Amino acid sequence: MTQETEGIQGEPSYNALTRSQQQQRLIQLARVFLRLGTIAFGGPAAHIAMMDNEVVNRRQWMSREKLLDLLGITNLIPGPNSTELAIHIGYERGGWRGLLIAGSCFILPAMLIVWTLAAIYDRYQTVPQVEWLLYGIKPVIIAIVLQAVWNLGKKAAKDLPTIIAGMTAIAAYFAGLNEILVLILLGIAVMLVKNWHRGHTTGAFLLPFSGVLAQVGSTAAAVTSVSWVSVFLFFLKIGCVLYGSGYVLLAFLQRDLVERNHWLTSQQLLDAVAIGQFTPGPVFTTATFIGYLLAGNAGAIAGTIGIFLPAFVLVWVVNPWVSKLRQSPWASGFLDGVNAASMGLMAGVTYTLGRAALLDWLTIIVAIVSAIAVFRFKINSAWLVLAGGTLGLASHILGFIG
Repeated sequence: MTQETEGIQGEPSYNALTRSQQQQRLIQLARVFLRLGTIAFGGPAAHIAMMDNEVVNRRQWMSREKLLDLLGITNLIPGPNSTELAIHIGYERGGWRGLLIAGSCFILPAMLIVWTLAAIYDRYQTVPQVEWLLYGIKPVIIAIVLQAVWNLGKKAAKDLPTIIAGMTAIAAYFAGLNEILVLILLGIAVMLVKNWHRGHTTGAFLLPFSGVLAQVGSTAAAVTSVSWVSVFLFFLKIGCVLYGSGYVLLAFLQRDLVERNHWLTSQQLLDAVAIGQFTPGPVFTTATFIGYLLAGNAGAIAGTIGIFLPAFVLVWVVNPWVSKLRQSPWASGFLDGVNAASMGLMAGVTYTLGRAALLDWLTIIVAIVSAIAVFRFKINSAWLVLAGGTLGLASHILGFIG
């Protein structure tokens, strides 16, 4: 499978570059996603916001419309959305090598941090206290996510049907409706509204429904002994069928690890998810933590590879279809609806994150100052995250927080 995509500034495709130019592009990908993986606190919405700023605003590797299309596709396949977006970007920039480098570099920092914390936890049976760090970082993340919702939302709201779809998605989010169902239904609705006069639906549903097929036979049998192979197969299944956030992951793991297989206690599982939440990078690195508890170092590696491997494969299969979908009026209308709905859901997530982050007058001030910094002065999000963490540390030392 070849990669022929050109960048926003008419850059040549990866295959058209000389060997040294290809190496330089891959090194750029590695640097960008290693840094993002190190500072990307705040969950998928924050990760997407940082990628938008880095890839579209700063480096102009692709247009915002293209990024939106890639994001829309990731919402329709199982797996961690922000990690899959990183993999898509890598594939667009550097073919299959870029796919592996961008995804791996985004995952690696979080994996190493979680792996270390798992070793500490396994010895002392306690989660390190880092509330003071998140106290300062969370308000900064809200400002970064708001900027992404604003920038991406302006592109997604192309016309009246997409505006209505976005507003409907916000309402659906607060009503607690299934996110995948909302995306698909609103995508179909916008597609039909935009193409009702065509009178037929040829090629309308040329969409990747691999997740539906992956649901078949997803119930695992109880495993009598926990080896690294068992850990790998368990998390491979999770990576193939799981949609949604870390909270959905928690429900899957509670049912299989605690209630069915009795591999962990509920407290150990909650501690594992907490570690995944307050470390940077993908929340799915919870699998690294659990893998270590179950099968040591080999389990940590097996769990990480197992849960993320399907994302690499799915993106490799689906990515070439993105441009083809845009060439079909029906599929293009569907993608417009999905993009608008994605932004509506992201706006709802931002509200929920804001309620959790803005705890007092200090966090509100930090969020306002951060918003001014990103909207008015375009300050790099890495510096803002660092400043937020420093403020959280200072507040802890001075006794503002426990």
